[in-house]
Amino acid sequence: MKIQPYLAFNGNCHEALNFYADLFEADIINKQTYKDKKIDVPSSFRDKLQHAELKGKNIHVMAYDASPDTPINHGNQIHMSVDLDSKERASEMFSQLSKSGRVHHEFREREWGYFGRCTDKFGINWMVNYNN
Repeated sequence: MKIQPYLAFNGNCHEALNFYADLFEADIINKQTYKDKKIDVPSSFRDKLQHAELKGKNIHVMAYDASPDTPINHGNQIHMSVDLDSKERASEMFSQLSKSGRVHHEFREREWGYFGRCTDKFGINWMVNYNN
């Protein structure tokens, strides 16, 4: 069994994937726009991503721009959890993810190690961990 997150965006999927690709040292693959799809979307939406994947070492995320008739409601149902092998890298990752977003739990020492929880500037919820 394999479970993967599939992220939905409001027209800024490409921008978000570029941000995550740089941050997680990953590649954007399998990019498909709405351009040649037989889907009823406005012409202004044809260049948006209907599907794309972010793939790298220990990361594989799928994402798309939800069509205008599918409104995105940001909620707390999904969190992306990132486990890192150094406190410094985890702290930097949390700093980058929370920049221009919202911090729910500051990155600090907990019973099991270091942890922080935030929502990034794209509305995606993240948990960043470093276990001692």
